[in-house]
Amino acid sequence: MNDCNNFTRRQVLGGLAGLGATALLPASIARAAGPDTRDRILRTIPGTDEQIPVSGMGSARTFNVDNPDDPETLEQLKKVLQAFYDGGGRVIDTSPMYGTAEIVLGRLMKELELTDKFWIATKVWTRGKQDGIEQMERSLQRLGRDRLELIQVHNLKDTQTHLETLRAWKDEGRIRYLGATHYREDHHDDLLDLIQREDLDFLQFNYNLNERNAEQKLLPACADRGVATLINEPYNKGALFRQVGDRPLPDWASELGCQSWAQLFLKYLIGHPAVTAVIPATSDPQHAAENAAAGRGPVPDEAMRERIRKAAGS
Repeated sequence: MNDCNNFTRRQVLGGLAGLGATALLPASIARAAGPDTRDRILRTIPGTDEQIPVSGMGSARTFNVDNPDDPETLEQLKKVLQAFYDGGGRVIDTSPMYGTAEIVLGRLMKELELTDKFWIATKVWTRGKQDGIEQMERSLQRLGRDRLELIQVHNLKDTQTHLETLRAWKDEGRIRYLGATHYREDHHDDLLDLIQREDLDFLQFNYNLNERNAEQKLLPACADRGVATLINEPYNKGALFRQVGDRPLPDWASELGCQSWAQLFLKYLIGHPAVTAVIPATSDPQHAAENAAAGRGPVPDEAMRERIRKAAGS
């Protein structure tokens, strides 16, 4: 599950320092690169030479709409998707658990002619081998893809059964990577146990300024075992925005290219070297652009991350 960022945030004012990393992109992403991708922060997927932008997007709640045929709703979400893409974002995380999210994403990507431009991760969320296969087949159809970058076992539901299928799909080339997810700290030990006994490519879990349990064991273990990470709940379900309230952004935030608290919260996470991508969700195009911009420019060192933590009161 990912944050639904519906809180007032300062508008991105642009102009972030560059890292000149576009040349390092995998071919499928590099072909889509535009002028706004020049300073993206990229992270390498362990065990490969593939790099993906650290700024991703989730779809829980935001792309799960009551009426996926409503033109006004679809137009708003189309703007979100376009703003994310224009800002250099490519990684999108979704799930059949998220209602109509896969359907809406598939439809909008097709309308925008971007179906093959995104790095898509979805999940399997059911019990039983055959039900899992049928669910994943539906996900492919809904997303308009013959193959996906990543499928994850959602919230560790029937993990062993689905991992067996995912390994077969990976061998067949239907997916490139496999993994598992959870969104609560009280399941971090379960995730830790899983990567110690299974060969996973990705692990997705919650991590934010108020929930830093992952820093103790989980992130170091992922780094040691060569497991890429996707970070959900980066705003702690909006609690971080309520926490800072109307407090002005510290002057030194500009050293990181940050123009909002949202970007500063994300920069804290991006500063951890074991974080591969962060996946905040939003239904606001301006916030989508703001989130994508956090994945650009300077990366905070440990001293700067401590300043961020203190400034947020975490």
